[in-house]
Amino acid sequence: MNVTLNICEAMRGEKGTEEEEEKGETEYYNKDFEWEELSAEVENDSSFSHHLLPFFQLQPTSSSSSSSSSSSSSSIPLPQTQSDSDAWKRFHIRHSSGKFFKERRYLLKEFPELVSCKENSKVLEVGCGNGSTVLPILRGNENVIVYACDCSSEILERAKEIVDASNVVALRHRFHPFYCDLSVTGFPSWLACNQCRDLNLQTQTCLSDARVNNNNKVNPDGSYSLKENGCCKGGVDFITLIFTLSALPLQEMPVSIRECFSVLKPGGLLLFRDYGLYDMTMLRFEKDQRVGFREYVRSDGTRSYFFCLDIVRDLFVGAGFIEVELDYCCIKSVNRRKGKSMRRVWVHGKFQKPF
Repeated sequence: MNVTLNICEAMRGEKGTEEEEEKGETEYYNKDFEWEELSAEVENDSSFSHHLLPFFQLQPTSSSSSSSSSSSSSSIPLPQTQSDSDAWKRFHIRHSSGKFFKERRYLLKEFPELVSCKENSKVLEVGCGNGSTVLPILRGNENVIVYACDCSSEILERAKEIVDASNVVALRHRFHPFYCDLSVTGFPSWLACNQCRDLNLQTQTCLSDARVNNNNKVNPDGSYSLKENGCCKGGVDFITLIFTLSALPLQEMPVSIRECFSVLKPGGLLLFRDYGLYDMTMLRFEKDQRVGFREYVRSDGTRSYFFCLDIVRDLFVGAGFIEVELDYCCIKSVNRRKGKSMRRVWVHGKFQKPF
């Protein structure tokens, strides 16, 4: 199944929506309104009724296949796994300039563990996009090492350029991007070998302190390579899933979460932030853009799922994680140019791998 987990950063719904940053770097709000109040309002508004209906995917009969294909231009087709991947790669190319997404400095307030962690802690950023999550982490902790993956080699090159442009040598030496289409191949063995995974990463027999070659290149097949000695890195201390999981079909999520679990060290944390149920972007989707219950596809083929707390809990606890924190982050942002107030809903979560 060639589904991508590259899914940049929060997708395009975050453009211009992180006005929370403008509230000042010394303070951070995550409860401008109560999610329960928004939920009651949405569920009692008939104009939003199509978001609440069960979703049934009808399988076309052979006799209707030709007619349905001829009318496909008037509606959005159900995306297939390959088209999901291709859509996100095209999206990355269109928005590779670095201007589309803001640097996520607020994440260090949401996840202070990234600042206070021990020296040489390893962070894996899944779906790094152009580096808007990576840069704040590297700047916020001068001792942390960041491995960042994406399924788009073009956006990986752009992320590396952005980090290099910071003109801080220490950042470049601690940033290691690599190509990975997680839902297809899983993480590479140099990150955590099979023995480490099988033993739940409780042995140190495969750990290597070998330095990674910082001159990362794209291989002829489009993959990124990290030249190193030794067997593997023995896993990572933190994984960040920031607006990444929602771009996968719901049925594909458990496998990818289990893959994250397998490369995380015992006691390590997975830090999660993604679209929440009844977020403004969800309510803007039309009925014909639904491809599942709480799943939607945009006109360019990129998809988005909107999480409730119970689904997030079931996904991560079902994969073996322990829930540490899980809540809605409700931000009221203002578009000063249009004079409109927008209610954004994200899900904030921290999940720990048992010791």
